[in-house]
Amino acid sequence: MTLSIIGLIMLAGSLFLGLHPSSAQQENIPELEDGEEYEERIRNPVSNVILQQRFPDILVLSAAPTENTVALTFDDGPDPRFTPQILDLLAEHDIQATFFVTGARAEAYPELLQRIVNEGHVVGNHTYGHPNLVEASDMDTLETEVLRTEEIINSVVGYRPKLFRAPYGFLYDELLEKLGEMDYTVVGWSVDSLDWQEDPPEVIAYNVINNIHPGAIVLMHDGASESGDRTNTIEALRQIIPNLRDQGLEFETVPEMLDIPYQK
Repeated sequence: MTLSIIGLIMLAGSLFLGLHPSSAQQENIPELEDGEEYEERIRNPVSNVILQQRFPDILVLSAAPTENTVALTFDDGPDPRFTPQILDLLAEHDIQATFFVTGARAEAYPELLQRIVNEGHVVGNHTYGHPNLVEASDMDTLETEVLRTEEIINSVVGYRPKLFRAPYGFLYDELLEKLGEMDYTVVGWSVDSLDWQEDPPEVIAYNVINNIHPGAIVLMHDGASESGDRTNTIEALRQIIPNLRDQGLEFETVPEMLDIPYQK
């Protein structure tokens, strides 16, 4: 039996990435509870800029513009399909980043979580199952999701994270107050790569480069749903990193750039 041209291209692409075409299904990667970013982001309930003004001691979106640094951040991993490739690329350029991990995936891939920390990156809490916390509107759900993930991260890497990022970036006053009581610094972003839309690498790179500023916290994703793909994110980074360095910007983790602790 012969393969179609399209089939050959897909197979070649899978082999190039080091993956068998069905390996994503074989991995049985824990799904994101409330779906991919594009399914939820259109419903962003409250501007994080407004919330940051209300809660400046809890929510951070960027560093001071006098900082000549930027922070790359990655959500929704660890994901065995994409996180290792991103780690390889960051190591190639001697860059440390901040990874906001889900507890379910950290639990499923502890060796990958350990690799993130071993290579000098910082991990933060991104809930256990990635629910829409605003839709849940339940402090018990928040506390359960956060504490369960905190325990998993601590059991693998030996520290309880102090950094938290809400799924989809969805927050409201009571959530922030509760997270503050739980001794968390909530990290948003000031530059959104929009890589969750899976646009071509050039578009993702443009979204970052065109909006970058000193002190920026850049949102990207190393994890995806079962049907999602972060290959374009990886390729976009190959354009983003040298461009930002050509602008004289340096890369730091969020706690380095903001001079805040990353563990409790």
